[in-house]
Amino acid sequence: MRVYLPATLPGLAAVHSAREAGPAPLAAHAVTPALREWYAEGDQEELEYVALTAAARDSLRLLAADPQAPPRRVVLAAEVPDQDVAREHGDDRSLVRITAPVSWKKIASGHVDDEDAEQDVRAAIEALAAADAGDEDAQFTVESAEGHELLWYATQELGDLTR
Repeated sequence: MRVYLPATLPGLAAVHSAREAGPAPLAAHAVTPALREWYAEGDQEELEYVALTAAARDSLRLLAADPQAPPRRVVLAAEVPDQDVAREHGDDRSLVRITAPVSWKKIASGHVDDEDAEQDVRAAIEALAAADAGDEDAQFTVESAEGHELLWYATQELGDLTR
C-alpha cells in the first residue's frame, strides 16, 4: 500500500541516516476505504493527492512542535506491506498507523516545499491551532501554505536536502 509519511527536514535527515523511518507505530496517510467512500468520484491519482495533502498538513504540526526546523513541509511516499498498515478510526479519513519501521528501500519519493514557500509555511504554523479551532481567517492562512505544490524528489536526491 502506498502511504504518505509526514516529516520535517531534520526528520528526513534522521530517516536518511538511519536508513529507515521508525520506530513504529508511525502515523501516515493513505487511500483508505473511508477516503474512497467520502470522495467517490475521485480517481486513484486524486485520492492519493488528498492523502499526500493530509500528510503535508501533519508536517505542519511537526514543524509547530520543532521551531528550530526549517519551515518547509516534507512528505515521504512509501510502499508498505498491507499487513503493516492499520486504519485509524476518527475524523481523518486517510489516517493510518504503520506498525513496523519503514525501510529506506520502501521509500519511493520525497515531496518537499521549495524555499519560496517558507513565509507562508511560517504563517500557517502560527495559525494552525486557531485553524483547528474553526477560525476561518486562520484556516485561510493554512490553506495559503497548502497552495504551494510540494516538489518531487527521487530517493537518491533526498540526501542533498539534509545538508
